[in-house]
Amino acid sequence: MIIGIDAHNLEGNRTGVGRYLFNLLKVWTAADFRPSVTITSPRPSPGEGEGEKIKFILYFKDEIPADIPQSILFESKLLKVASTAKFVHWDLARAAKKDKVDVLFCPGYVAPVCYKGKIALALHDIIYEARPDWFNWKRSADKILLKWVSKKAAQKAAVIFTCSNFSKQEIIRCYGVPPQKIAVIYLAADFPLDIAGEEKISEVRRRYGINDRFIFYAGSIFSRRHLPEVIEAFSRLTAEKSDWQLLLSGKNYTRPFVDIDALIKSKNEQLGRPAIVRVDFVADLELRLLYSACAFFIWLSDYEGFGLPPLEAMSAGAPVITSDSTSLKEVAGNVALLIKNNPDVDEIYRAMKKLANDENLRTELSRKGRKQAKKFSWERCAEITIDKILSNN
Repeated sequence: MIIGIDAHNLEGNRTGVGRYLFNLLKVWTAADFRPSVTITSPRPSPGEGEGEKIKFILYFKDEIPADIPQSILFESKLLKVASTAKFVHWDLARAAKKDKVDVLFCPGYVAPVCYKGKIALALHDIIYEARPDWFNWKRSADKILLKWVSKKAAQKAAVIFTCSNFSKQEIIRCYGVPPQKIAVIYLAADFPLDIAGEEKISEVRRRYGINDRFIFYAGSIFSRRHLPEVIEAFSRLTAEKSDWQLLLSGKNYTRPFVDIDALIKSKNEQLGRPAIVRVDFVADLELRLLYSACAFFIWLSDYEGFGLPPLEAMSAGAPVITSDSTSLKEVAGNVALLIKNNPDVDEIYRAMKKLANDENLRTELSRKGRKQAKKFSWERCAEITIDKILSNN
């Protein structure tokens, strides 16, 4: 069986889709990996005979990254296309047809509109359809094209993968696809659980100008994530915790625009110290260290298809405050402090104060969070994904 994969999200700086696909590939190339579903190849290679045979063809747009997992099961093809839209809807479709793939796996929301073959599609969330006012549109045309193409892909896909029961219900509600066509497969943290080292932690603290007691947020800054309210709640907390800091990592995509940096500057002037620090980006290794070093992690949102940062924080031992809504309570379970009303500064402040004042509670949530994070594994995600692809062929 030949499985084609749209792999262009692996190129350049990887965001969510690229990291998702990369982790699947790592598992599929492991020497001991075997699908649970047994298949008989319709076109066995010469000398192989009949039996369980899978071949993956990875289609790239501009370059083949050097860190792609190596396996005799994988063949990488570079299509060299300047336009992403042309790559997805024309060149990818033509290449998959020419290679006679049995299933084309599209891990990033869209699939070639004119492709007649079988498709497996990943829809991690559909906020652009369900709440377009909260989505970060790169171009005006995307407001029409992305929604139309995504819906078409969902309707013709043989199987749809999504990462929470919340997202499954949103896909059913907005796209009207049969529930049995949608497989809920949870994602996992991208890194091992035991990654801390005191010397490295001290070094990263110095680099960002933070001390031993800090609260951490990591992720793009969208309006639905309520960073101004978090900043205000933290400012109240500093009346009792005068040496604590708040570290925010992420670019500002608020709509309508809120000048987060000006707000931080104003609060720091009021407090008379650099109590709040913001950076655009933290590299993966430093991110892991900051998760493990923070007093606790806070990540609120009105809408998320999964919410990976709270899970990553828990896997590194950070106590977590997150929202009691959408997919986040699925991820956090009962091992985080949950905010019911995200815009409520008083509620956020009370949760912060509770964690800041109770070291035993922080220790308990850290222990339970690590245990919760172990329930999510890329091995399980990759195994179920390939089994669903094979069983829907």
